[in-house]
Amino acid sequence: MATAEKGYDIADIALADEGQRRIEWEDRHMPVLQSIRERFEKEKPLDGVTLGCCLHVTTETANLARTLAAGGANVALCASNPLSTQDDVAAALVDRYGAEVYAINAEDNDSYYRHIHAIVDKGPQITMDDGADVVGVLHGERSDKLSGVLGGTEATTTGVIRLKALERQGKLGYPIIAVNDAKTKHFFDNRYGTGQSTLDGVIRATNVLIAGLRVVVIGYGWCGRGVAMRAKGHGAHVIVCEVDPLRALEALMDGFEVMPAVEAARVGDVFISVTGDRDAIAGEMFNVMKSGAIVCNSGHFDVEVNKDDLDAITVEKFETRPLVEGHRTKDGREIFLLADGRLVNLAAAEGHPAAVMDMSFANQALAAEHVVHDHGYLDKKVYPVPEEIDKEIARLKLASRGVEIDTLSDKQQEYLASWDQGT
Repeated sequence: MATAEKGYDIADIALADEGQRRIEWEDRHMPVLQSIRERFEKEKPLDGVTLGCCLHVTTETANLARTLAAGGANVALCASNPLSTQDDVAAALVDRYGAEVYAINAEDNDSYYRHIHAIVDKGPQITMDDGADVVGVLHGERSDKLSGVLGGTEATTTGVIRLKALERQGKLGYPIIAVNDAKTKHFFDNRYGTGQSTLDGVIRATNVLIAGLRVVVIGYGWCGRGVAMRAKGHGAHVIVCEVDPLRALEALMDGFEVMPAVEAARVGDVFISVTGDRDAIAGEMFNVMKSGAIVCNSGHFDVEVNKDDLDAITVEKFETRPLVEGHRTKDGREIFLLADGRLVNLAAAEGHPAAVMDMSFANQALAAEHVVHDHGYLDKKVYPVPEEIDKEIARLKLASRGVEIDTLSDKQQEYLASWDQGT
């Protein structure tokens, strides 16, 4: 294993051949990012800029890193989750594409943060986060590097929540683009990507038949909508638990049963948390779950499942399959926790399909370009992705599918812009 001092810290550089094959396969399904990469090659909008990226080290992320490098950036990448790194991809990024990568699958907590510090050591001018861990370190123990940062991007709901908390307290040190909130991100990545990849993770880990099971989805944001939709498509009876009355009403009218989490815990077979908050599955829920219940999380951090509460009623732990940990309780029940409560879609499967990450990472690339170009006009706030970027990505995606759409006539545009053309 190489050391961080040499510019990377990965599992095995010899895995680069396989990583490159897989990266190139996914690139075939990322035409929007390809088109941006071609333009970046010519224009070099990120020339000489150091990007500190804390993202899931997957094949799709590799193609984002390639695009950023094509734009002239110096890319340093670490993992945003200890279980999501694909070691062959990390090897290919270092050996074939010249990135600095600090990520090893199943790394311990100390290594995880050591790798984040290695990114911060590079003195990033742009940060690119998935969960705001680099931002957290820069605003905490490594504030010495904060002044050199021009701006950043954030890819996930949990990270945006953390950033907005910093902004409310007046402590946000630089402007950050909330890529997660782009329509071409959360409408598609969160809903279709999380929906498909989460069910994929559950099925790969357990090989259970979803049809006929009661699948409890905790949280009905865009990710929860996607998980519920895909579970229903597999033939599950879906139960939704929510704290927001509007989302609960939407789930009800979408055809799902809605009830409090503890009530759902009594009848559910599979439990999936997608809230962005802690303790979504906790306490009394474990006490009333039936034997054989499967518990997992597809929210960003493993705090969504309170593992301490589960351990408190456990008398024996045992592994039944890779990434499936059995908990035998004091009253003889068996509860099965997937992927140690971490992102089941990345730990037990391969994460979102490339076709949807194409749009998400197009947002990342174009948001980074926007920050470099316009950082002098941006305050220390959380900003949305500019609407023109959002629409351009949608246009490029449609074009890649061979889809054409209508345009408004001059009269139609005039009508929409007027107030005096009534009945």
